Amino acid sequence: MKKEEQEFCRDCQKKAWAYTRGRGLWLHTGEVERALYQFKFYNKRIYGEIFGKELARCFKDQLTRWQIEEVVPIPLHPSKRRQRGYNQAEILARVLGEETNLIVNTKVVFRLRKTKPQKGLDNRERVANLQGAFGVSKAWQPKKVVLLVDDIYTTGNTIHQVARLLQKAGVEKVYFLTLTIGQEA
Repeated sequence: MKKEEQEFCRDCQKKAWAYTRGRGLWLHTGEVERALYQFKFYNKRIYGEIFGKELARCFKDQLTRWQIEEVVPIPLHPSKRRQRGYNQAEILARVLGEETNLIVNTKVVFRLRKTKPQKGLDNRERVANLQGAFGVSKAWQPKKVVLLVDDIYTTGNTIHQVARLLQKAGVEKVYFLTLTIGQEA
C-alpha cells in the first residue's frame, strides 16, 4: 500500500470482492508477525486471549455499526486441527464474541478438502488452491449480516471464497476482522 489511509492496495482495487468490508488490526510485520507465528504454530493459545480482547477493544463500535448478527471463524481442515490441537481463528472469534456479546457459530463453515498452505503461493495458485475447499452447513439458518474472523489477510482469497459461499446460502452482508493484514511491498 502506498498510503496508510488507502482502503485497498492497487491489486485489491481491481477485484470485485464478495465481502462488504473488513479490517485488520495490525500490519503483518515485525514483532506482530512473530507473535502470530508463536500463536499459530507453537501452542501459545494465551496470545489468542490477548489478541481477541484487542480486536474487541479496537472494533467493538465498528461491529455495532455493521450490525453483526453472528461471528464465524474460518475453519481448519480436521486433520490440521488435530495436528495443531486448536483453530487459531476460532479462539479469536470466541474471545471477540465474549467481549462484544456476539454469537459465535463454529458450525457454519467447514473445510471439504485439505489445501496447501497459502504462504508461498502466488495469487493464481492461491485461488486454485481454495477452489471447492469450503462448504456451508445445510442445517444453518443464514443471518443477514455475518462477521468472518481469521488470523491474517494477505491476498483476501480465503475471506472472498467463504463470503461467496455465505452469500449463496442467503447472507446479505459479510464483513471480516483479522489480526494482521499484509502490505504491498
